[in-house]
Amino acid sequence: MAKRHVVAVLAFDGMAPFELGVVVEVFGLSRPELGDVPWYELRVCAEEPGRDLQAVGGFTLRAECDLDALAEADTVIVPGVAETGTEVSQALVDALLRAHARGARLVSICSGAFALAATGLLEGRRATTHWRYARALAERHPGIEVDPDVLYVDTGDVLTSAGSAAGIDLCLYLVRADHGAAVANAVARRFVVPPHREGGQAQFIEAAVGDIDQEDDGVTRSMNWALRHLHTPLSVPALAGAAYMSERSFARHFTRRNGVSPMRWVITQRVAASLPLLESGEGTVDEVAAAVGFDSAATYRHHFGRQMRTTPMAYRRTFTHAAACG
Repeated sequence: MAKRHVVAVLAFDGMAPFELGVVVEVFGLSRPELGDVPWYELRVCAEEPGRDLQAVGGFTLRAECDLDALAEADTVIVPGVAETGTEVSQALVDALLRAHARGARLVSICSGAFALAATGLLEGRRATTHWRYARALAERHPGIEVDPDVLYVDTGDVLTSAGSAAGIDLCLYLVRADHGAAVANAVARRFVVPPHREGGQAQFIEAAVGDIDQEDDGVTRSMNWALRHLHTPLSVPALAGAAYMSERSFARHFTRRNGVSPMRWVITQRVAASLPLLESGEGTVDEVAAAVGFDSAATYRHHFGRQMRTTPMAYRRTFTHAAACG
């Protein structure tokens, strides 16, 4: 009988249980529906095995395996860190490096990327984490190419994923890499999730279009005016007029405050305004494009793809499918 692939997942004080649950669901459940497919052996590991660990939500859990077991696994998953601003323990760093030296596959979910970064193994590589932590990861480890817009990144021996739900995407990706699409699809069906999601985490970040609550100045007035007139043709002269400023002065102050040019900001807001229209399932893509002020559906698709890393129709399918299954 072939040796089973061992997956080790880290448990720790202060952990959120969802990410651990994802790993257990994918790799820890028996799979009689898969017939003779050799499934994984899951080990839940902790720095101090046998001790009660406090989980978010007011309950405890206990891991029976130690970091030696983690270092001996074929795939090692770090589902998060307790606090992104704290140092990763040297014991965990050493265990991860030992696992990697043996040829193990290292995987992170959400803020677990900070633990992998502490080993130095992400230096010079592309990686991701939850969009809220992307800037902190990039600032703390400037040698990492942090991509905040994707669900996961595979660099071969080290893989990172975005927020908690992206852990599902990455775990299914690992199953697909190990056993093929048919097996991964069967696991996804049991999970009642899509076997593959198109796009990136940017598409799921809420970007409400509404009044901007800042000091009452010309730039703020212009931005709020633009949000109420996204469906109309907008230009820098029109925006500057709403601010009661010259075009040159307005463009300079706007870019200094927002970090982007006025028209780039308008495009971003138009794409954001289109999201609830797509989610509603009403209207064609051409009609949605016109409703938020794009001069053509082609222009809309171009900017939507650049900003959301997917297409308007793929985005709509994601949300209409979720509504149908909800």
